[in-house]
Amino acid sequence: MGEDAGKGLECPKLMDGKGNSGNGSEKVIPSCCLKARASAPELEAKCHSTVVSGWFSESQSSSDDAGKMVYFNNPMWPGEAHSLKVESILFKEKSDYQEVLVFESSTYGKVLVLDGIVQLTEKDECAYQEMIAHLPLCSIPSPKTVLVVGGGDGGVLREISRHSSVEHIDICEIDKMVIDVSKKFFPELAVGFEDPRVDLHVGDAIEFLRHAPKGKYDAIIVDSSDPVLLKSL
Repeated sequence: MGEDAGKGLECPKLMDGKGNSGNGSEKVIPSCCLKARASAPELEAKCHSTVVSGWFSESQSSSDDAGKMVYFNNPMWPGEAHSLKVESILFKEKSDYQEVLVFESSTYGKVLVLDGIVQLTEKDECAYQEMIAHLPLCSIPSPKTVLVVGGGDGGVLREISRHSSVEHIDICEIDKMVIDVSKKFFPELAVGFEDPRVDLHVGDAIEFLRHAPKGKYDAIIVDSSDPVLLKSL
């Protein structure tokens, strides 16, 4: 095939559309989504700054000195890029702390994304929840009091509740939107909030722990977001 074959068919990576998120910041929308909106308004369900041509990717973007969008992968996983085919976007909104996105994927069921980073999928969430909860609790003789930092989807609570020795579970999640969204779209995880031993605290876990008596908890499980710092290139 000639060198020009296929040119113009790929989805441009330069962003030429902007939308206001409601908090004063502008979000870029892929040009392919802008064209889709114009030709078929129903495709709005697949339009998002992280979704290009119907595929979600964890790749992040930043502006260089010239204002041009520059792409790079999640610094937590150098040399890797994870993409999922999107059937429809179910929820997209910005909370006081982060952008919350839920979409239906073709192969992994519903997916929860915070600030462009996948937090869980319906298909494989159990592997993460089980490992982060059962390994520490099974290493402690009869744990009775447990604190969960983050974990607003409720999955870790679900697994902790399987331990009959546990008498009380505190969970401190800073973002109430994550809790509400999880209860609506991921009820099989959020069922953890229904356990009568659970006491929910919405707020900063650092401040919460400052006021907790020393030695109160037999185990503290940290299920907060990855500390990813995105630098401008």
